[in-house]
Amino acid sequence: MIRYIKQKRGLMLTGMLTAASLLVSSCDSGFEEMNKNPNALTDPVLENLFTYNIVKTAGTGYENHRANLIYCGAMIQHFASLTTYWSGDKYLSNVEYYSAYFDTGYQNQVKEIEQIVALTKDNTALSNKYNIARIWRAYIYSRMTDLYGDIPYSEAGKGYLSNAYSPKYDKQADIYADLLKELEAAGGALDASKATYGTADPVYGGDVTKWKRFANSLMLRLGMRMTKVDAASAQTWVKKAISAGVMQSNDDIAKINHQDTNDNNRNLDGNTLKTQEYDAANLKGKANSKLSSTFVSFLKDNNDPRLPYIATLWQGNADATQLPTSSAPAVQKGLPNGYDNTTIKTLIPTWTDNSLAEYSEANLNYIASPAAPTVFQTYAEVEYLLAEAAVRGWGDGQAATHYNKGVTAAMKMFSLYGATISDAAVTAYLTAHPYTATTTEAQMQQIHTQYWAVNFLNSYEAYANWRRTGYPVLKATNYPGNETGGVIPRRLKYPQSEASKNAAKYNAAIAQQGADLFTTRMWWDK
Repeated sequence: MIRYIKQKRGLMLTGMLTAASLLVSSCDSGFEEMNKNPNALTDPVLENLFTYNIVKTAGTGYENHRANLIYCGAMIQHFASLTTYWSGDKYLSNVEYYSAYFDTGYQNQVKEIEQIVALTKDNTALSNKYNIARIWRAYIYSRMTDLYGDIPYSEAGKGYLSNAYSPKYDKQADIYADLLKELEAAGGALDASKATYGTADPVYGGDVTKWKRFANSLMLRLGMRMTKVDAASAQTWVKKAISAGVMQSNDDIAKINHQDTNDNNRNLDGNTLKTQEYDAANLKGKANSKLSSTFVSFLKDNNDPRLPYIATLWQGNADATQLPTSSAPAVQKGLPNGYDNTTIKTLIPTWTDNSLAEYSEANLNYIASPAAPTVFQTYAEVEYLLAEAAVRGWGDGQAATHYNKGVTAAMKMFSLYGATISDAAVTAYLTAHPYTATTTEAQMQQIHTQYWAVNFLNSYEAYANWRRTGYPVLKATNYPGNETGGVIPRRLKYPQSEASKNAAKYNAAIAQQGADLFTTRMWWDK
């Protein structure tokens, strides 16, 4: 049940907006009469509303901290922690954290994009704005359903528009079918001769060609997501995406830029990590979040040139004005997943309170900087999916070529973070780690282990792709009292509030999908 209350918000984003004030709706559960707002803005500025929606999809600092980092990032073993509130590290149930993306996503993403779509739908002069909004709407819902499974979709975000306060949960299969059709139709309808959001578009600045490529690249991602459950449909949509034209280079990356000035402009994943790691000088490298030994070992053992821009290690004392850290690859060490301050002594008997400082943290000067962009989909990811398509016989048969392009793009895109990885370094890496796998399973493992690496800090996608492919091969933890019996969760649970505030629709969803547990597999993960 969702109510809409208009709130005034100011928006600033890296030169994308001039000073403006914007009334936008927020959502919560409540009684129908509380959804009538006599001060509601009935003629919103589409450009401002669209920018706001993109910014909020990048994260509010609340749901992305809990869903992207604490749950997905730890479950996929990008991160590790000794604290129990990093629930994904230990497969623990924390209702505030597993509910965060569901609650905030419907409040700060769904309702605005549904309003934009409704406002632009029947106006031919606004056709590009309508179709770009449809593409973005597909992105929003695809992430939501990939986290939870069956979700409100066809009736979602309609509280302000049509007084629908108890949305039904659509089957994930039906959601995917509609999202793919929407991407095909919207991408195909974009017209370079018509107006766009222009500079109010923080992803592509109104570039219709790039939006087309993004629509097709997202189609490629969602098509591949169905390989386990419906290979025939997966093949159809993958071929459609490739034929229509996907991303061509790192210039096509779907992202939003940030500045480290205030919370309207910052990358709030990076800002969260900065707050945890450096704002308290007495931490001396004892942050709550550490990089996982699984992730650091993969980078370090393979002499990956990205490592110094991903990891740092505390060195020195806390008296320095600039906290002393080292990004030297040789000293980096990841923390094992699934332990706390007591149980880790069973693995490392010499552990003391000072030992935590010997383990690497995310590099706040580069990839995890509050000024780093938020990346929604990379060109490297697209090349890895094209490599998989070639392996499956759905593409051009050039799996090695696409794999090499993916690795190259994944390393060269570090220019987005202020780092430079040379052509020579990329060549050396590919020479040392050539695409030589011959069996299908070995090829999939090589491709999708790289896919996992490039999606560091987009752990939503790394988690979804791992559930589909099983790569990289991760060793599950078995922390005492965990919710899964020592297996990596397959989804996040619905908010407990749904069982009371939208009880009939929630119960119907449980009946059609399965018990509301971390271990219940969603439709495409059967």
